Amino acid sequence: MRTPLTIRFLTAMPRSGWIAMALFALVAWVLVPIAHLALPEGHPLHVSDYFVTLTGKVLCYAVVAVAMDLIWGYAGILSLGHGLFFALGGYAFGMYLMRQIGRDGSYHADLPDFMVFLDWKELPWYWVGSDSFLWAVVLVIVVPAAIAWVFGYFAFRSRIKGVYFSIITQALTYAAMLLFFRNETGFGGNNGFTDFKRVLGYSITAPETRLLLFGLSALLLMSTLLLGRYLVTSKFGRVLAAIRDAESRVMFIGYNPLHYKLFIWTLSAVLCALAGALYVPQVGIINPGEMSPANSIEIAIWAAVGGRGTLIGPVLGAFTVSLAKSWFTVSFPEYWLFFLGLLFILVTLYLPEGLVGLWRRIRSARDTTPAVPKVVTKPAPPPATNKTGNTAPDAAAEGASA
Repeated sequence: MRTPLTIRFLTAMPRSGWIAMALFALVAWVLVPIAHLALPEGHPLHVSDYFVTLTGKVLCYAVVAVAMDLIWGYAGILSLGHGLFFALGGYAFGMYLMRQIGRDGSYHADLPDFMVFLDWKELPWYWVGSDSFLWAVVLVIVVPAAIAWVFGYFAFRSRIKGVYFSIITQALTYAAMLLFFRNETGFGGNNGFTDFKRVLGYSITAPETRLLLFGLSALLLMSTLLLGRYLVTSKFGRVLAAIRDAESRVMFIGYNPLHYKLFIWTLSAVLCALAGALYVPQVGIINPGEMSPANSIEIAIWAAVGGRGTLIGPVLGAFTVSLAKSWFTVSFPEYWLFFLGLLFILVTLYLPEGLVGLWRRIRSARDTTPAVPKVVTKPAPPPATNKTGNTAPDAAAEGASA
């Protein structure tokens, strides 16, 4: 008898995981909004606009890290081009945000400012319908999914894997970056999209809008973790792990790795695109720099630092590295890349399982430490007495006196 899908989904997460999810939802959807809107700025528990924006941005990064973990930690596919799908989602939603500016731009024209500056007379054909929110959501999902599916189909069918696959993905994102840098492509060139005004008719800088975007980012992360947990604990996840460990044996017993790898690869790209779509309105800009190979490498570092194959590890890695980057780029901007490279080397050499693996080792060592037995000292017996009540002479002393 097959287990119903709902029951399998609920049992995929242990009780402690559901408790952690509930606490996270309580903080993200109740405590943070109250601290941001209800408490005045001078209050010690007030949450500032900067904190909401920064945390919302890191939540989007965490989604991308989990998406990377699904293909790298569980399928053994190391991508160095996931920044491309993140940026494509951002550009697709950025087109909608640019159309929402309307005549409030610098040139007070119907076209986006960069098109007016470049003397464009009308919108390109691929901008048609970009003023619709629903069409923007469709583009966010369909465009990265289509590109990922086509690329993955030919790559996996040709059995390209390992370092060769990583190099090809890096070349793909670099080529896309060079394409988007060109002004004639119609995506803002070097400056990209910026100066957003509204989303769904609401001011994009309003505190309520920021909180809504923050809450949606938290919801996307929770949904990604739940979906990932369901997949990796199912039969699909077991086959995926088998492909990672011994793909030739999986083919020998009758499975086709192409379909499994292609599905998880496309799903990972869509998750990155959704994260990029929520990232852009929170930071207020999207440009080709998001497609740089360095950004894609940083995504892999998030997963490695947190711990591959753990789901929660990449979340910890994204928060750790991103917050460290925010501090380094302000205090020591010239040393950030050196620190990032050193961090990756140290994790690779000494923490192959990341922060989660370190915590497991500490907990295991604490649980297996043998208890020190107590030494119980027995009191000395009282000296023997003779019939008269006097203390009996010691036998050794008597022998000595004899």
